[in-house]
Amino acid sequence: MSKELNLTLQVWRQNGPDEAGHFETYRAEQISEDMSFLEMLDIINEQLVENGEVPIEFDHDCREGICGTCSLMINGQAHGHAKATTTCQLHMRKFQDGDTIVVEPFRARAFPVVRDLVVDRSSFDRIIEAGGYISVNTGAASDANLTPVPKEAADTSFDAAACIGCGACVAACPNSAAQLFTSAKLAHLNLIPQGQPQRFERTESMVETMESFFGSCTNHGECHEACPKEISLDFIAFMNRDYVKAKVKNRKLAGQT
Repeated sequence: MSKELNLTLQVWRQNGPDEAGHFETYRAEQISEDMSFLEMLDIINEQLVENGEVPIEFDHDCREGICGTCSLMINGQAHGHAKATTTCQLHMRKFQDGDTIVVEPFRARAFPVVRDLVVDRSSFDRIIEAGGYISVNTGAASDANLTPVPKEAADTSFDAAACIGCGACVAACPNSAAQLFTSAKLAHLNLIPQGQPQRFERTESMVETMESFFGSCTNHGECHEACPKEISLDFIAFMNRDYVKAKVKNRKLAGQT
């Protein structure tokens, strides 16, 4: 039989991006330890609706740990204290009966609050729009395995592609930097043959778009610790290397040197 918890929640409430926010205190009682964190918030919202109050706004979609939308700060940590876990996969058994839990939106200038626990992460979209795709016309689809890809490159590209773009790396970083997200999105394309024609153009464009929204990386490593997919810090080094190469190569192509 599952254990039941009685908890106190301090939840950030904010009516809109231009309004001041504040914490509201709620009681979460008889919460099953088998519930996910979002299911617990569902229970709170049902109670609020029954009482004629406005429910808490929070983002969610798949609830399977793969969409990246469940972006919450829980007791000051992005997605909570469980390692390699999204908020929707954080189960209440990770908490103790009688705990007080502070729930906030991600805190970063590039992620303005829309309402309550919902933030606008469209700055990530701007980075992808700057080059996070392959647009070179390669003709019709080729036969499988026609283009050999070294296993190490394929495996590393797959590791980078595991990034779900949740924004926990930005929320955890003292500088609100987006190097881990951007480097992952670059690596999963730059490591495969199909990504080579636009590799340096892509790198320069995405990095400079990133820098227009986010802070600078100073190697705290908090991004990796908060990442639910444990994206490696090595990708940041790969990105920095390619960015230096891109500045030289792209200037030569433009006839500037």
